[in-house]
Amino acid sequence: MAIDRTSTAGVSQSAQRAGGVDRTWFLSPRGFLLALIVFVGGISSIAIEVSASRLIGPYFGSSTFIWANLIGLTLLYLTLGYFLGGRLADRWPSTNLLYVITAVAGVSTATIPFLAGPILRLSLAAFDNVDVGTFYGSLLGTLLLFAVPITALGCVSPFAVRIRTVNVQSAGNTAGSLYALSTVGSIIGSVLPTFLLVPVFGTRTTFMILAFALLIPSLVVLFLSKAMREAAVVGGFVVFAACLPILDNGGLIRPPETGVVIHEAETRYNYVQVLQRGDETLLALNEGHAVHSIYNPNNLLTQGPWDYFMVAPYFNEDTQPEDVDSMLMIGLAAGTVSKQFTNAYGDVPIDGVEIDGEIAEIGREYFDMTEPNLNVIVADGRYFLTQTDKTYDVIGIDAYRQPYIPFHLTTREFFQEAKDQLTDDGVVVVNAGRTREDFRLVEVMAATMADVFTHVYIIDVERFNNSMVIGTNQESSSIESFIQNIEAVPEDSIIRTVGEASIEYGNIRRYDGDGMVFTDDLAPVELVVDQIILDQAIQ
Repeated sequence: MAIDRTSTAGVSQSAQRAGGVDRTWFLSPRGFLLALIVFVGGISSIAIEVSASRLIGPYFGSSTFIWANLIGLTLLYLTLGYFLGGRLADRWPSTNLLYVITAVAGVSTATIPFLAGPILRLSLAAFDNVDVGTFYGSLLGTLLLFAVPITALGCVSPFAVRIRTVNVQSAGNTAGSLYALSTVGSIIGSVLPTFLLVPVFGTRTTFMILAFALLIPSLVVLFLSKAMREAAVVGGFVVFAACLPILDNGGLIRPPETGVVIHEAETRYNYVQVLQRGDETLLALNEGHAVHSIYNPNNLLTQGPWDYFMVAPYFNEDTQPEDVDSMLMIGLAAGTVSKQFTNAYGDVPIDGVEIDGEIAEIGREYFDMTEPNLNVIVADGRYFLTQTDKTYDVIGIDAYRQPYIPFHLTTREFFQEAKDQLTDDGVVVVNAGRTREDFRLVEVMAATMADVFTHVYIIDVERFNNSMVIGTNQESSSIESFIQNIEAVPEDSIIRTVGEASIEYGNIRRYDGDGMVFTDDLAPVELVVDQIILDQAIQ
């Protein structure tokens, strides 16, 4: 490669002689392209990291473990890039070399979705076979794919500073200006994939957009250089041809855990699959190991956690169906609970809060979420709770972002806010995940609720590894009242069916422990869940 030892990229000779800074340098074609590549490099370095979370999320989820690895390795790659970029720039302060580096970053970014596919599919096989070493090995292999583009992008700012520096007197101003430009790009790169590129174009095309944003200015500059013109033309055609298969998004991002995929989407918050398994339509989010909604036109009951929200009020003494007049559901998903609740209690008002509005639309289209008494509210559940002046007979919480419950929906302060929005006979019911033997999350949720409510009860779900935690302030509530109330419900009611299943299979118990109480200041729900997952993995 011929080295262009021009070190000023369009800086005027008068500015060099004067020892000052040419503040119009970016108006020249080469100066503009240099500023552009610094800006785009800043966008891409962070946007690749954010997009990486969406690429691996359908396979590995978005736990703190995943984010810690992703952020840590990204910073490691950038650190390596800063070091190498400074060394290379001092030895070869060449604009051609800088744009070769950014072209390499663009090409390697474009290949990430293509190369990641086989590795990610290997992770699924490892998960199914409980091969923890291969599972985490495939995670590491995927994250290593980001080493080349992010390291190359780390080279950009120190390289650009070296090219733009005229003398020692202007070095600080030059470095500050270029790093500020790169940082502005990084700010944009932190929000661009989440709010625009991924929801509109999808993850794979987002990587391609970032790749071409790096490649186009790089190849233009290399084309303008006589020494690199032929290489730029050939490289451009090769890259475009190689990227065509990746631009074809006809295939599924991730194969389904079960059934057949009938709809796939990437929203602002989730990777979504709608699955058909026999008569059941299932909603799977992100890594797909949990089902968030079920719809069966032939049977409203699922034997899952959704069924149990309707029986929560019956721990209060002398409760009958006509006593339940309203519900708030935080974590509506595709509307399984609202459909069951409407069948059980008639057209009582239901406020369903769902943070992901696109999931609510999917609920209407694929899950028959068309109840006229359902008011869908697209918002964060706790924010809505603090803003509403309504009171409810039942407040349900099923707001998983698998495998976690958002921490601000697990604290004493949150449950106090929920209690304030209850009627005199109202109850709060939370869906908590567990394994067959490990109830740590259930216990900590019960302990926190017991710090707010007079009585807390637990029902284990029949079909899934979930338990329902119910809080009430009625002094007269009891398990005996639950049994008596259920026996008084008409036999043809789905309330009676679920209540009897709760009595027979649910291991109903009153919580009398004194475990850790989560607060807004300290709510290590991620730590509790991570410990459950780790213990399960090593068994």
